[in-house]
Amino acid sequence: MSAPPPTGPLVTRDTLAAGLRPLGVESGETLLVHSSLSSLGWVNGGAVAVVQALLDVLGPSGTLVVPTQTGDQSDPAVWGNPPVPAEWWDRIRATMPPYDPLITPSLGVGVVPETVRTWPGALRSAHPQTSFAALGPRAREITDGHATDCRLGERSPLARLEKLGARVLLLGAGYHACTAFHLAEYRIPAPRVDVGRPAPGGGWETVVEVSITSDRFDELGHDYERDRPVVRGTVGAADVRLFPLADAVAYAERWLPLHRPRAEDFSHPHS
Repeated sequence: MSAPPPTGPLVTRDTLAAGLRPLGVESGETLLVHSSLSSLGWVNGGAVAVVQALLDVLGPSGTLVVPTQTGDQSDPAVWGNPPVPAEWWDRIRATMPPYDPLITPSLGVGVVPETVRTWPGALRSAHPQTSFAALGPRAREITDGHATDCRLGERSPLARLEKLGARVLLLGAGYHACTAFHLAEYRIPAPRVDVGRPAPGGGWETVVEVSITSDRFDELGHDYERDRPVVRGTVGAADVRLFPLADAVAYAERWLPLHRPRAEDFSHPHS
């Protein structure tokens, strides 16, 4: 039985660029992109065409940044999708290949970030679980110095992007994917958690980190969009949002303490 024909629309490198420019994506700017390739329609060239279109619009003086997270570089004891047998845990910890920014694939962030990560000239930050990759003249400034005990805080690319006046582009992705909101979690009282992962030289290590969660980020984004200037539009079939990263972080710093219990209270939602 043959597959049904695609529903479209037909999207190309040129139509993507032509859709992004009127939304206000500017040549020379620094842009953190969260994307869903499938939301765009039928893209001729797939993720490669999307990256080419973004680079076309940003131009040679612009910098493209994407999350290249690797959530599988973590303790098998906390895996739930799917879980693995408890009798495997020690062996997994002992033999998991350590993070290598050049070869460790991203996981769960889509095919566009993986395409950027492997693009000629791309640079990637050093955190073994929450790295970012960047292309363009500011790539090194953004990705250098990502502290390995600071997933998404002051010593991560998010804080660099904030200082550089970067904007966030949600290209078919929802606010639940907006990593910028996590920077706010580092600026409000938050519990600390032990995070296990393979050590750089082999073996296993545990670091103490700020507890982060994207719980209720969709609600946060809804309120942010209601209260603050967010550019909205469509590119192909995808809903698109464009806004300043620093503004989103500042809003989240005020919203999270009011609307979301601290992570340590999640087991007692009525307390």
